[in-house]
Amino acid sequence: MTFRDLVVISTGNLRRMKLRTFLTSAGVLIAIAAFVSMLSFGAGSQQNIEQQFNKLGLFTTMHVYPKDRSKDKDSSSSPKLNKEAIERIAKIPGVNLIYAYDAFSVDVSIGDTTVKSKAQALTSMAFQTKIFSTLLAGTPFKSDTSREVIVSDELLEDAGIDSPKSVIGMPIVISVKVSTIDSGLAHILVNKGETLLDRAKRIHFDSLFYKTYRAHVIRTEANEIVQRFVKGFMNAQEVISDTLTICGVRESSHMGRTRIEPVIIPIETAQRFRTSGFGGSPLEIITAMSSGTLFSPPEQEGGKTFSQVTLDFDPKVPYTKIKESVEGMGYRTFSFAAEFEEIQRVFLYFDMALGLIGLIALSTASLGIVNTMVMSINERRREIGILKSLGAYENDIRALFLVESGVIGFLGTSGGIIFGWIITRIASVIAQGFMEDKGIPSIDLFAMPLWLIAIALAVGVGVSVVAGLYPAARASRVDPVAALRND
Repeated sequence: MTFRDLVVISTGNLRRMKLRTFLTSAGVLIAIAAFVSMLSFGAGSQQNIEQQFNKLGLFTTMHVYPKDRSKDKDSSSSPKLNKEAIERIAKIPGVNLIYAYDAFSVDVSIGDTTVKSKAQALTSMAFQTKIFSTLLAGTPFKSDTSREVIVSDELLEDAGIDSPKSVIGMPIVISVKVSTIDSGLAHILVNKGETLLDRAKRIHFDSLFYKTYRAHVIRTEANEIVQRFVKGFMNAQEVISDTLTICGVRESSHMGRTRIEPVIIPIETAQRFRTSGFGGSPLEIITAMSSGTLFSPPEQEGGKTFSQVTLDFDPKVPYTKIKESVEGMGYRTFSFAAEFEEIQRVFLYFDMALGLIGLIALSTASLGIVNTMVMSINERRREIGILKSLGAYENDIRALFLVESGVIGFLGTSGGIIFGWIITRIASVIAQGFMEDKGIPSIDLFAMPLWLIAIALAVGVGVSVVAGLYPAARASRVDPVAALRND
């Protein structure tokens, strides 16, 4: 018998047992619907992450960091991440653009409202990348020296402004409180009216010949000098202000390692705020002390070190080559492409776990197929006997029952895929409605890619055929003489 003959005979047999076929296929349908729904959630989550990565251009983005002193014993001799290092990294084949993360605290005044925020100095070339190219309103600043600024919609909300377009062209006052070395040194000499002469009167010079007293005086004075310097450095701050023009508004985004501050200033324009002193953050002075640039002149840009540098590289160049070249220079790297590979691996395990749950339900449904086929054998012994007496081989009988099991599985799987898709659509509408009520950007949590449909069909039909192996083998062993005699 040909495969077409087997299908025609099988569908005819199943048509005669409509109720039993429907109930057995319904069990497969429910199991496949659960299988498809769960895997659809995993596929949708992975698809949303991939779309976000593509939208922001993260597959061609890499972060570079100096070596971690707490983890690397040799980090003391590792190269600094400064302007010279940026120039060397920029020469690596495949690197399109490189810019440093250079942020500082600011006070922002828009109209009559003043809010505290953080600003970031950025080159105009950075707006050629996907991560900065999309603006809600306006345009990027024209050059690194333009007196323009780009703000986030979150900053505008804090200032009580709802419309991004309404602020384009508006003046904005950026103020920075800076701490200078001069203010710290001045407090060493004079502190609350106490001069060096006043402090000298407290010392018993006759006792300085004693080692113990001399050590005590030195320790006391050293501690007081440090305290007065830090106090003057942190408290006697100078305010640097400048009026710029808002040229663009971007959407706020929180992407973990890729830090984008609410205020973006052209890199050369930001130098006025950065070269006047330190931003008042204790971290800045500690970093400057550790790098040996605390007392370096402000114009000495080469001495400035950065905590993070971002690369944008050619998508045709494998990220591994860029990574190996940068790490060969003595720096740490973080690649979003490598991170996505890890995410894919996690989703693979997640999908396997969800698929296993669906397979358990499908295995239960397969018992219904076994029961149906075994009952069919008892009812069709005469038919089997006639087929064998007409020359059908055992393999033909076995194939006939396997095809019947496959047809049941195909019918149930096809219905299950459709029913599973309906379930995901209903769940997606409910989830999106909930997101909108909570003010969360709505996304589709489910996806039905072709590979999922193909896997569902293969699994559903495959399990059904496997379930029919025992009934098929039992049917092939029916004795035609005994079957016809009993009839």
